[in-house]
Amino acid sequence: MSDVVSRADRFQRRHRVVGVPIGILYKFFDDQGNYLAAILTYYAFIAIFPLLLLASTILGFLLQGNPELQQQVLTSALANFPIIGDELGRPERLQGSALGVTVGILAATYGALGLGQAIQNAMNIAWSVPRNSRPNPFLLRLKSLALITTSGVAVLGVTTVSVLGSSTDVLGADLAGIVRLGISLVTTVAVGLGLTVLFRLAASRRHGFGRSAPGAFVTAVLWQGLQYVGTIYAQRVVAETTGVNATFGLVLGLVGIIYIASLMGVLGIEVNVVLARRLWPRALLTPFTDAVDLTDADRRAYAAYAQMQRHKGFETVTIRFDQRNGDTHEFVPDPDSPKDQVETGSMPVVTPRMQEEARARRE
Repeated sequence: MSDVVSRADRFQRRHRVVGVPIGILYKFFDDQGNYLAAILTYYAFIAIFPLLLLASTILGFLLQGNPELQQQVLTSALANFPIIGDELGRPERLQGSALGVTVGILAATYGALGLGQAIQNAMNIAWSVPRNSRPNPFLLRLKSLALITTSGVAVLGVTTVSVLGSSTDVLGADLAGIVRLGISLVTTVAVGLGLTVLFRLAASRRHGFGRSAPGAFVTAVLWQGLQYVGTIYAQRVVAETTGVNATFGLVLGLVGIIYIASLMGVLGIEVNVVLARRLWPRALLTPFTDAVDLTDADRRAYAAYAQMQRHKGFETVTIRFDQRNGDTHEFVPDPDSPKDQVETGSMPVVTPRMQEEARARRE
């Protein structure tokens, strides 16, 4: 290790303002957070697009035999919406279908339940929950339904506030700007509170709302920034294209925004885990080489990853670290402690002296 890297490593170990972000970043990559976000994106996409099928099908039922309503819809904002807007220009092609409603409901349900399971899986991996401590397949799906219902109510509330915020032009430029800023702050707080509840409900082990709040509000702030990016994309890309290009632009933009939002959510979960278990400072080069002196946070993190693979309650996983300087650190679960001690970061450390005493007792 060069002198420059050594100094940088010592600096980040001494200064929390640097060590904590590095710990969060390393935890994110340890858990392969980008792949967790990809799974969330897949199920979210599967849940959203069938809703467009449902919308066009239900609209077809409503417009059949009602020319006045057709004309009103043609002059509304829906006429500019990709996919649905193209069909509105040709009302004869927009027809209600029982099959379309059925397929849309089934596909949306599949995507929603899958999204709930993907959220719980991300939580379990981030918190290193042993396999035998996770919900069974039936409880997992029931919990997914509760999560999606809660999320839907929260999204509806936030959307209502956002719509109110977009109708402030009648107040005048100065007052409207102040009101919009206030509504943005209220929206951020509302999203943060909603995510706090979601992160708490999705956890397999009970912990206080205080452990869920930091990452939830980090995600809420990032979400506000993503909304501005999405608005710019819709105005400058989707709105300026028509036909097939608009559809492709909508699809690609939606996938990209969902993926970025999923990354933000996973990052928020990792913030909660690192802060709750004090998984910092980490050795600066630990993701890149074995020629490194691990910190206590490194050992606890790696021990938790190994314990996460426990499939049975009567299965014991022992982790041993043989340091380059000759020291040995061994992590073993205490049989008299609760089974979730790995999740709370309370695994005991076995020192070399304790190992010698244990060998003497066995002999």
